[in-house]
Amino acid sequence: MKKLSMFQLSLLVIFGGLAIAGVLIFSIAISGGENNTIGPIKIWGTLDQGAFAVVIRQAAENNPQLSQVTYEQKSETTFESDLTNALASGTGPDLFILRQDYALKDAGKAATIPFSALSKSQFENTFIEASHPFLAQNGVIAVPIFADPLVLYWNKDMLASAGYAQPPKYWDELFQIAQKVTKKDDSGTITKSAIALGEYKNVTNAKDVLATLILQAGGDITAYDNTGRLIPALAPRAGVTSVQSTASALRFFTEFADPSKNNYSWNRSLPESQRAFAAGDLAIYVGYASEASMITRTNPNLNFGLAALPQIRSAANSVNTAHVWGLAASRAGKNPGGAITVALLLVSADIGGSLSAALGIPSARRDILNKPVQGNNEFFNKQAIVGYSWLDPDPDKTAELFRAMIENTTSGTLLVADAVQRADQELGQILGL
Repeated sequence: MKKLSMFQLSLLVIFGGLAIAGVLIFSIAISGGENNTIGPIKIWGTLDQGAFAVVIRQAAENNPQLSQVTYEQKSETTFESDLTNALASGTGPDLFILRQDYALKDAGKAATIPFSALSKSQFENTFIEASHPFLAQNGVIAVPIFADPLVLYWNKDMLASAGYAQPPKYWDELFQIAQKVTKKDDSGTITKSAIALGEYKNVTNAKDVLATLILQAGGDITAYDNTGRLIPALAPRAGVTSVQSTASALRFFTEFADPSKNNYSWNRSLPESQRAFAAGDLAIYVGYASEASMITRTNPNLNFGLAALPQIRSAANSVNTAHVWGLAASRAGKNPGGAITVALLLVSADIGGSLSAALGIPSARRDILNKPVQGNNEFFNKQAIVGYSWLDPDPDKTAELFRAMIENTTSGTLLVADAVQRADQELGQILGL
């Protein structure tokens, strides 16, 4: 019989005990106990350090196993390189916070939890749909903890002045709204804009907005073929009857940056769209739920509301997207068994719920999202529940791909169909095909 490693034994003890107890794996049946049997566990992430420190310190009062857990906040711009270099030199963290769109790219850095310890069905029943990129063929890359859905921010005063009491429910409503809300001076320069779409450089979340439009139109960005290989899906494959979903989404997205159109409302000379919305110069802005507090701090007097993303009128189902953060145990960590134990403790209903509240970000757990909450949190939770995501092979490279697809269209360099075809080919190169 093959000998089990200490890490495998730790997982069997942790998860086997939970299975015998007959409770949900993430309700955490690991006893707090009187002794700390885990040791020091260092966590790296880009989320707020203060919130983590407070919650971990409070949790450690009830569970000494967490008494040596520390969290260190890293810069978003250098996190990937810092993590790679630290793991290579043996000075990296035991756990790191991984966003779902980096799951494929960074899977090699994580100690995958096997399905024998955490089954696919347990994962899917516990966490929202947008968490699925953390599912690998042989196990779980990271345990989901937070979700951040895209939502619609709308300036109540700007829309009211144009006769609108509510934000749009369908994307096609934007054509008329853009004509009525967008203001230009005598030289034709846009001074007030209805919606920031059509460009990449100064449209915050441009990649994610266009990706969402593609998914809403019934398309895919990547997909598995019959052999289980991940392939590009922006353009229809040869011999397959398919609606040109990407072309339709791209055409709509870029429509608002065309000066020859009546609904022209945005161009690359305008400020970055999140900043324009906070300044009161943009009526409708697509952003993440986590941006609400920043917008409020920037302009406390801004009279804005929140709504679900508009949908395609003819679509059978509503589609939204969300970022999901998970806790991944470092493959190069000194204590992978302890790291997995801490990860499960931190995503438990009690501690995970406290972290979610402290950070102001929805949980990735279905049971926490279903609990009654107050104010905007209820809305954000509902949007997280219906959030989706797609398998992104390399977020930085695909961001450049989306930028080129948009700018090739708005500049007139390529026709929409040709821009999509080129992006599809480039996505194949990123996937190594």
